[in-house]
Amino acid sequence: MLPSTLWILLMGFFGGQVARRLGGPPLLGMLVIGILLGPEVGDVLSAEVLDSAEGLRTLAVMIILMKAGLGLDRQKLARQGSVALRLGLLPALSEMLVIGAIAIVLFNFGPVTALLLGCILAAESPAVIVPGMLRLKRLGWGVDKGIPDAILTGSALSDVLLLLVFSLLLGILRQDSQGIRLGEMTLSPLQVLPLELMLRIGLGLVVGYLAARILVLLLVQQHWTQKSVQDVLIGAAMALFLIVFEGVLPLYSGYLAVMTLGFVVVQLDAPLGRRLRDGFDALWTVAEIVLFVLLGATLPLGVLEDIWLAGLLLLLLGIGLGRSLGWYLSTLGSDWTWRERLFLLPGNMAKATVQAAIGAVPLAQGVTGGEEILALAVLSILVTAPLGAWGTQHFAPLLLERGVVDPTQVGAVGHVRVLAAVDLSPMVERVLVKAADVARRSDGEVLVLYVSDRPQDDDLTLLKQMVRRRLLDIRHEVLIYPGVVPETIVEVARSQSVSDIVIGQPQRRPWDNLLKGSVSQVVLETSPIPVILVKAEETMVPGSGVMT
Repeated sequence: MLPSTLWILLMGFFGGQVARRLGGPPLLGMLVIGILLGPEVGDVLSAEVLDSAEGLRTLAVMIILMKAGLGLDRQKLARQGSVALRLGLLPALSEMLVIGAIAIVLFNFGPVTALLLGCILAAESPAVIVPGMLRLKRLGWGVDKGIPDAILTGSALSDVLLLLVFSLLLGILRQDSQGIRLGEMTLSPLQVLPLELMLRIGLGLVVGYLAARILVLLLVQQHWTQKSVQDVLIGAAMALFLIVFEGVLPLYSGYLAVMTLGFVVVQLDAPLGRRLRDGFDALWTVAEIVLFVLLGATLPLGVLEDIWLAGLLLLLLGIGLGRSLGWYLSTLGSDWTWRERLFLLPGNMAKATVQAAIGAVPLAQGVTGGEEILALAVLSILVTAPLGAWGTQHFAPLLLERGVVDPTQVGAVGHVRVLAAVDLSPMVERVLVKAADVARRSDGEVLVLYVSDRPQDDDLTLLKQMVRRRLLDIRHEVLIYPGVVPETIVEVARSQSVSDIVIGQPQRRPWDNLLKGSVSQVVLETSPIPVILVKAEETMVPGSGVMT
């Protein structure tokens, strides 16, 4: 098992990086690596790992759903609530119906079997859509109108709906579907469906809310944890419990409960939400590799032999006609422009995890046409997952407007760079120590700036020795610039896109500032970038009563 784990993590990581450097989505490289390592090609992975793929996929989906909930913006969601609700119902239903109608013609399926196929292919993949939307939120694309939040919420709701319809249709095909008797009235499974849908959504929201309350009670009010990693451990365990317990009590949506858990935690205690967000960002780095490598490794490619062309036509018409009609109706009457509506094509089309989970169920249950259904599910993953991920990152700048990023709704953005402005006074050591402290907290980089028109070699040697000693474990660079000191500091900070300026404030007498001015004060007043002032250490001259 350990060799297989190494293959998955290392090869999956480098496969994703190769795809990224070629301009494609990392998941494409991970899928390809999974196919090469799987039993269809290389047969490198052990049977034990392949047998545990479903459980590992569930764990990875839990992580990404928790990230989605922690990243939702309440105000934007309230603004786009109607659109989000319609996105959760109309695109999925319209695509399901169009695919069902076309499948009757192309594959001679019966109406119920065709609709069952439509349920499988119309489901959206949280593992592809959620990271893409969270990336847009970090970069600011579409955030002013809450477009990523609407897509995230709609995606979760549509999967709840389609999984319910899938269960209903599968029961009809197996002829074991039971209605509900209310007194003298008997409701058919189709009549029960809206009630069950509302029950699952409603209880999913309630269960997620109660879980968030319990989490805040344990971690914030009763202080059961002492470190951020412990917060993440308990949060992940509770989120996973919500998904697993759905199998025991199938009355609520586990996916929706997990998203609600993350969303409500942020509303109840924002600092805890920030810690969990950072922790789940780190967990997703590993979970993403495991999820997509195992997804590729478990795809039965042999079933694709005779279905390529018909399957591609089915997907094209299902998305191009069915889902596009649903997108139009979902955004009708909203403030979305035609370009923003067009973005739903790449942003809301990806299929992967749901198809991998239920694509083989009809075949296992002996449904006529089960082999074709499995083949089409595999084809939908191979085509739409990479296209959706690639299209989201490439078309967002073309179709969406860039807004102001709310730092309370996203994880750490970009690479932190700290500018330490130094001279050769005794303050240089204190400035370097402070800059190092800031950089260590965020795994950042320090740029040490020395402004001088005529720097002396001995002075530079001494400065570089101090820098090496104080910044030994931190990425750093020494910059030497001529010019007026305050203006040069501010200009370099702007050009280097630093996040903070650290500068010393020597202990001076009031008339010194009057006669000579203060570099730190000028920088503080003119810099658009946050400035951290490091004050000189005050000492008492013995017997004098004077501070120096």
